[in-house]
Amino acid sequence: MTAPDLKPVTTRSALLTLLLGAEVPRLSTRELVAAASVVGFAEATVRVALSRMTTAGDVVRDAEGGYRLSERLAARQRRQEEAAHPSLRDWDGSWDLVVVTTAGRTAGDRADLRTSLAELRLAELREGVWTRPANLHLTLPDAVGAVCERFTGAAPDTGPTALTARLWDLDAWATTARRLLAATDTDDPVLRFTACATSGRHLLTDPVLPAALLPDDWPGDALRASHVAYKQWVVDMRRSLTDAGDRRDADSG
Repeated sequence: MTAPDLKPVTTRSALLTLLLGAEVPRLSTRELVAAASVVGFAEATVRVALSRMTTAGDVVRDAEGGYRLSERLAARQRRQEEAAHPSLRDWDGSWDLVVVTTAGRTAGDRADLRTSLAELRLAELREGVWTRPANLHLTLPDAVGAVCERFTGAAPDTGPTALTARLWDLDAWATTARRLLAATDTDDPVLRFTACATSGRHLLTDPVLPAALLPDDWPGDALRASHVAYKQWVVDMRRSLTDAGDRRDADSG
């Protein structure tokens, strides 16, 4: 995909991007309508989407007409924040190994566990065995720790680089990251917003590996910096629009 070929975001995705990137826990309807209008979404479309998102449990509407993320999406917000600011530690060459040790779980439980392990940036070496370089401050959630055992070990005799290549398609990730970076270098607010929304999801899949295991010119840090900078632009834009609306209301009053 080249930068202009980014899949357009839906109204729901646009509103979630605004809420996920907000520096406050709730946004008013006016704030959401104003900010969404800058990136091409009409007020009527935004209001319909907010109603549907409330019914679906994506957002919670308060008595004053503001919206906040549901707990499920608030957890996603925390993961995106962690993706933009990963907690690193010096790598001594060791690997974290998480092994599923509990049998007899339902298919749904197994699927949830796989999702949780992937969100921890672990990769599946074989069924029930997940690993990654021990360069992150990795904390297993209680639900994962209850069915898994964690070990620390060394890479196999084939070496850490070969193991990394087996576990992650780094070239594919980097190609998409560079195209997202290119899309942010434009004056088109719609394209930039689309790239920001997409980069937030893409950063969740960055394995955040030690530099020694990454190709030259790895774009992970650049994409994180770009995403953080653009999120701040969205915050500043929303504040500016809200302040302008407040001034108009004061003048008309």
